[in-house]
Amino acid sequence: MNTQEQLKKAVGEKAATFVKDGMKVGLGSGSTVYWLVRALGERIEQEGIQIEGIPSSIQTGAWAKEFGVPLTNFAETKELDVTIDGSDEVDPDFQLIKGGGAALFREKIIAQAAEKLIIIVDESKMVDHLGAYALPVEILPFAWERTAHEIEKLDCVPVLRLKDGEPLVTDNGNYIVDCPFERIEDPADLDRKIQAIAGVVETGLFIDMADTVIIGSSEGVTIKDK
Repeated sequence: MNTQEQLKKAVGEKAATFVKDGMKVGLGSGSTVYWLVRALGERIEQEGIQIEGIPSSIQTGAWAKEFGVPLTNFAETKELDVTIDGSDEVDPDFQLIKGGGAALFREKIIAQAAEKLIIIVDESKMVDHLGAYALPVEILPFAWERTAHEIEKLDCVPVLRLKDGEPLVTDNGNYIVDCPFERIEDPADLDRKIQAIAGVVETGLFIDMADTVIIGSSEGVTIKDK
């Protein structure tokens, strides 16, 4: 296991300690969340805690099944106690860029549904300004070129995300365009402008949603609250 993977494991396991018996938990996506779900499975087996999760992706749902984490859905429960997820960038105001794993739409739903959003990252994801990581935007396949053209008017050149030479299709049947803004001075304003474009399903900007960030570094695990 390389150093970065060790950091992901450390923060995933630490985040699992925030989950209490009886909680409804939003389970994010990505390689750091893998360690969270694994740790929750161990707590269920060893401590007997009773929890239910709602996954933000098909992959996370498969991990939950593998590690014995019971799942529910929004037909059964409308609110979550906590959502735990990773992030591609986190700025000093806890504004986020997410969507590297193409699950941003479902991730935002479970984040919005939770009383508390905990973000788990290694130190490389902490930035002074958002934007070095190209902003993922989920868009409808229909006339996606037109949607991308409208986004381009906001001073970036969107790039359609591909997989095996074909457009990547999200769990929702949509496309992703990655938008290199380089430096986002006003994340909330940019989010509003992109959301107003017909054909946009959701952006990877998570504005004023994160409450706690758990950061893994060579010096250990740090917990920061907003």
